Amino acid sequence: MNKIFYLFFFFLPLMNIQAQIHEIGVFLGGSNFIGDVGPTTYISPNEPAFGILYKWNKSSRHAYRFSYTQSKITSNDFDSKEGGRNQRGNQIENRLREASFGLEFNFFDFDLHKTNTKVTPYIFSGANYFLSNYKFNNPLTGESYESRTERRKSIAIPMILGIKSNITPHLLLAVETGARYTLTDNMDGSGDTNNNDWYVFSGVTVTYTFGNKPCYCAE
Repeated sequence: MNKIFYLFFFFLPLMNIQAQIHEIGVFLGGSNFIGDVGPTTYISPNEPAFGILYKWNKSSRHAYRFSYTQSKITSNDFDSKEGGRNQRGNQIENRLREASFGLEFNFFDFDLHKTNTKVTPYIFSGANYFLSNYKFNNPLTGESYESRTERRKSIAIPMILGIKSNITPHLLLAVETGARYTLTDNMDGSGDTNNNDWYVFSGVTVTYTFGNKPCYCAE
């Protein structure tokens, strides 16, 4: 985790801040897992999640976004409403760390240099790379082991929907939820190889804006 922060702040001063608006901030929220163990509710955070993010606003409608997020992800068959899973009793605990890069698109113009209050929904997608180490346990059978997701399959496609507003001239607040569709079925050590795993982060971001006023004009 410390290495991520060091790299983040090392490269930040090297970026050109003369022509675009930049944002740096934090994400605070929760996580939940959708896979072969436990409930399948889409938004049901049960563990805390936190991260850092950086945005490079190329126009009032779109921005490049980089983030690092981590969380402990847990899921339990005893919490499932499906009878088969509830009787099976599998449990998992996963230590997850992800890096994400992609494009954020605002539904409405969001010019950070205008002083009036602005609100816009937004969507984000791109590509994620994650590190996943899980513990599998079944108290009914006594089976227990630890492993990790294959690194070559540790790719996910994020699909994030949120809404944001400026709360001061330099602070932005956003509420968002985002599912990550992974290219693996091995985040829990149990299941159907025909159905890949998902995980979801839901929460708020608070970012600080800086940089000279850009020219949002056609090149």
